Amino acid sequence: MYSELTMKLVSYVVQSFRVAKVFSENSDRINSVDFSSDGNTLISSSDDDSIVIYDCEKGTHKRTLHSKKYGADLVRFTHTENSAVHSSTKIDDTIRYLSLHDNKYIRYFSGHSKKVLSLSMSPVDDLLLSGSLDKTLRLWDLRSPNCQGLITQSDRPVASFDPEGLIFAVANSTEDVRLYDLRSFDKGPFNTFAPTKEKDSDWTDLKFSPNGKMLLISTNGSVIHLLDAYNGKPITTFSSR
Repeated sequence: MYSELTMKLVSYVVQSFRVAKVFSENSDRINSVDFSSDGNTLISSSDDDSIVIYDCEKGTHKRTLHSKKYGADLVRFTHTENSAVHSSTKIDDTIRYLSLHDNKYIRYFSGHSKKVLSLSMSPVDDLLLSGSLDKTLRLWDLRSPNCQGLITQSDRPVASFDPEGLIFAVANSTEDVRLYDLRSFDKGPFNTFAPTKEKDSDWTDLKFSPNGKMLLISTNGSVIHLLDAYNGKPITTFSSR
């Protein structure tokens, strides 16, 4: 019987990480990666308009798909390894729902008027959150092309569902982090906190820890913040300086 292993995410642990495998399928910058829910498959999108799928157990390349017409960014698995959603880099700012089995689009989600900066799939159902430079956060259901909810923000929002799919967090550039109850998000956030800000950098993504107790906020600067998800108190900061 194997005992459960835990690892505390602190600076010296992160600094001890080493490269285990290198993939070189892309000819341009990789703009996003995402793991399947079981961790066995990795998907990436690139500025070369490709979507690449990898087998993490075998450490092998499985398949490459191309989106030459629309481009590809922010690729995310849905609840199966056979489909994904991604934002567009060409033509418009539509979010596209793609069958990975036959490389055909299942549905389109139109509504954002500027570049989509954030996509987050609910861990429990077919709901999808998207944030855009148009300063709106939209809620979608993969079964319908119609927007299910709209929240106007004060700045460019990035968002993430918590592990139970009941709460989502929204970070507005470097202004604040807001927590919403999915069942009553139209009533506004139930908690707001303002972590430490950096000059000349924006928050680019945020993720809940698997137990929902922590929030990881990445930036386009030199730091990543780890916060208490309940009160916003800083736990640690990772710096590349």
